[in-house]
Amino acid sequence: MAGVIQKFFIASIVMWIAPIAILYGFSHHSIPGSSNLSPYSMTLLSGFLAVISVNVVIALYICMAMKEPSDKHEPDPSFLAEAKASVRQFKPGEATESSQSCKKQD
Repeated sequence: MAGVIQKFFIASIVMWIAPIAILYGFSHHSIPGSSNLSPYSMTLLSGFLAVISVNVVIALYICMAMKEPSDKHEPDPSFLAEAKASVRQFKPGEATESSQSCKKQD
């Protein structure tokens, strides 16, 4: 469980830092070639690259999650027992109402 939280934390941090670093780099001309661009082009390009960087981080996080073994995570037995009991729970008022509505439609 700690590994999952660690991956989520790292992905969240990168998702915040990457776009801010891209925007900072373009606005302070730290990225080579950005000083030759017009302010309009620089704003568009930096915004576009910032959005792309967030999408790349999300895609990498999804890939990491899909590669994780599914047998490693077992649901809580007490939760499963409660869920099965709630599904099997019989409510007498619901069964008679549904059967009466079927008879009325015929």
